[in-house]
Amino acid sequence: MKFVSTVALASAVFLEAVNGHYIFQKLTANGVQGAAYQNVRQNTNNNSPVTDLASADLRCNVGGGSGASTSTVSVASGSSVSFTADQAVYHQGPVSFYMTKVASASAADGSSSWFKIKEIGPTFPGGTWDLSQTYSVTIPSCVAPGEYLLRIEQLAIHNPGGVPQFYIACAQLKVTGSGSKTFSSVSIPGHVKSTDPGYTANIYNNFNNYTVPGPAVSTC
Repeated sequence: MKFVSTVALASAVFLEAVNGHYIFQKLTANGVQGAAYQNVRQNTNNNSPVTDLASADLRCNVGGGSGASTSTVSVASGSSVSFTADQAVYHQGPVSFYMTKVASASAADGSSSWFKIKEIGPTFPGGTWDLSQTYSVTIPSCVAPGEYLLRIEQLAIHNPGGVPQFYIACAQLKVTGSGSKTFSSVSIPGHVKSTDPGYTANIYNNFNNYTVPGPAVSTC
């Protein structure tokens, strides 16, 4: 009886941990939400996070280094697109969006340089996080036309003292427009350091301010 109770408790803990994870599967562009993994690269680690700051999996998630089976959607610069997860984000932490210009969105492995176009941190007072299922971003109106990877990153820092978790996905875009601006950029991995205050923040103790890890947001 005690053994059965122990097994049941362990199973419940396991299910709670699994259900607490999430994965960005769908992209809404031009007002239309695509099917799961239609325009978002499918990963191979289910809804598990990436935790290694030196891993190339930080680019587009585990198994997301190729987009050969993913469609590239055409969007106009200045328009809004959205990522939707399989369930609402459950763990506290910031959301950031990055882009990288590539020769071919379906063939690119994400080793090119990235620039941040939006970040969502907590609101103060209170340190309240935006725990949503869908997050939107506007493609900068001044970016040059061409093919891009658009990356969403939700960094879960809900476990102080534990290893922060990255929930990541990349969409494939063909951006149209007449922009020509070049942004300063970063490499991924390397965009977040273990010493960044926002990476190691304790959100439960004297949490009165916060800086989202990574580079500054690029603007037109």
